[in-house]
Amino acid sequence: MPDFVIPPPAIASVPVAGGGAFPVRRVFCVGRNYAEHAREMGSDPDREPPFFFMKPADALLTGDADMPYPPQSNSLHHEMELVVALGEGGADIQEADALRHVWGYAAGLDMTRRDLQNQAKKEGKPWDMGKGFDASAPIGLMVPASRIGHPARGLIELKVNGKVVQTSDLSKMIWNIPETIAYLSRLVKLAPGDLIFTGTPEGVAAVQRGDVLDGVVEGVGTVRTRIV
Repeated sequence: MPDFVIPPPAIASVPVAGGGAFPVRRVFCVGRNYAEHAREMGSDPDREPPFFFMKPADALLTGDADMPYPPQSNSLHHEMELVVALGEGGADIQEADALRHVWGYAAGLDMTRRDLQNQAKKEGKPWDMGKGFDASAPIGLMVPASRIGHPARGLIELKVNGKVVQTSDLSKMIWNIPETIAYLSRLVKLAPGDLIFTGTPEGVAAVQRGDVLDGVVEGVGTVRTRIV
């Protein structure tokens, strides 16, 4: 055991439905994985190769906790997503084998400082501060795949203050779950504890302090947070 010179950081985790916690190693996010969202962001969704960005594991916000409105931004946007949790890692994973690497699923939100992201895009700089800020990834309970199977279709929806703002179907993903895992595993060696936020449908928009966000992924679960 190393003789650490400062106390080691806590392991980030997501509570599991029925008890226990899923330890999180890394958080990968897929950009523009629904055609209509790609169009609303000004891109061509015609099966361009998937691209990825990351959030810190400790950006996860669990237990329906309130989300502080982040500093240095006046344009905080919601992005409702299905989250995949890997129980097995590997490199160069084949699509046909990809789902056996999945431990479970959750509903999550990829919260985005859109003004910072857009400025970074304009200047050709990384998106990190637009995407990877504190508490930027609210997430619901993790549900084992052994209990619910592997969702390939079903409602994905977000309400803000009770009004539906995003609604679509998981079947509308440009890159499905096995394809996404396989492609990502050719870029990095995946590991147990990795999460993949699989992209958001159309309807992303700004939220304000006091707004309550309620998301659902059919057959998986819910996510809830209040912006404070």
